[in-house]
Formats: sequence, structure tokens, C-alpha cells
Amino acid sequence: MGYEGKRESRLRRHRRIRKRVVGNAERPRLCVFKSARHIYAQIINDEEGKTLAAASTLSGEIREKGKVGNKTVAARLVGELLAAKALAASVYEVVFDRGGYKFHGRVKALADGLRDKGLKL
Repeated sequence: MGYEGKRESRLRRHRRIRKRVVGNAERPRLCVFKSARHIYAQIINDEEGKTLAAASTLSGEIREKGKVGNKTVAARLVGELLAAKALAASVYEVVFDRGGYKFHGRVKALADGLRDKGLKL
């Protein structure tokens, strides 16, 4: 299975998950996307179509730390940063949308970083 086959499978899983996972004002959706080098996460209120908080490995707060280790360590830092932004925006609980990715590695590290800073998944 080449890249296109893997990508199509992930998108199929993502669409299947999105049928059920919807964010609202009380419990917005935490959406995850990962590329080969970076990971991106944002908290979205689907009722209004607004992004409440966002963070990625390209965020200024993460980049100014310089090389932080491997991609998994960076994903954990993104989770901690996003949790701080979410708590500042009065978001304490989210529904987790893993974007069709398996819940291990970088996705799990991001979730652990969120939980460590007090965000409830």
C-alpha cells in the first residue's frame, strides 16, 4: 500500500469518526493533524464554526525553545501549550478527534500533554 492508499484509508476513517464526533460550546472538538515533520492541533466549536485555540510545532512558543528532542517530545509540548491556551479561553473539557490516526506515538503524546496540564478529554 503506497502513500495514496494509506492517505485514503486515513481519510475514510476520519470521515467515519466525524459522523459522531461533534464539538459544541460546552465541549468543543480537539482536531489533530500530523505531517511527516509537524503536528497541528486546534480546538473547534462546530456549532459556530470557530477555532477557540490552536497550537503546532510551528508555533512561536515551541520554535523559540529550539530543538526539543524527537517528534514525540515536540508533540507533548504542543499538547501542553494547547492546554494552556484552552484553559485561558475557559475550555476545560474537549471531545478528542484523532483525525483517523491511531492513538499511539505522537497523537498519544499530544493527548498526554493535554491531560497533564488539566484539560479533560
